[in-house]
Amino acid sequence: MEKFEKTSDSEMDIMKVIWELATPVTITQLLDIFEGRKWKVQTMGTFLTRLVDKGLLSVNKQKNTNYYTAAMTEQKYNQLEAQAVLSTMYDGSLKNFLSALYVGGEIGDKDAEELKEWFREARKND
Repeated sequence: MEKFEKTSDSEMDIMKVIWELATPVTITQLLDIFEGRKWKVQTMGTFLTRLVDKGLLSVNKQKNTNYYTAAMTEQKYNQLEAQAVLSTMYDGSLKNFLSALYVGGEIGDKDAEELKEWFREARKND
């Protein structure tokens, strides 16, 4: 499994905006988008630095401005997060994870049938 570091809620909010925009963004642009949170430049800079360190963002400096772009797709991040949850909480067992959801009432009969069908189709396509 690739190295995975979970993001904070604020970092994830920033990543969702960057994934949605799909274009390089600056701190100023992000501060405008998140103006309701009243974050300072330093706060946003800290979040962005952490996201770069975690491998989710890349930064390109042009003159005096940093431009941030996603270095990982949202799909890839979700895949790594799911694998990390399985690994750390369920000993890497998808069965243990699904049984926890089923016993907890989170997976109904319809969901179980859909999962069975999905697994059948996935096997056909392998």
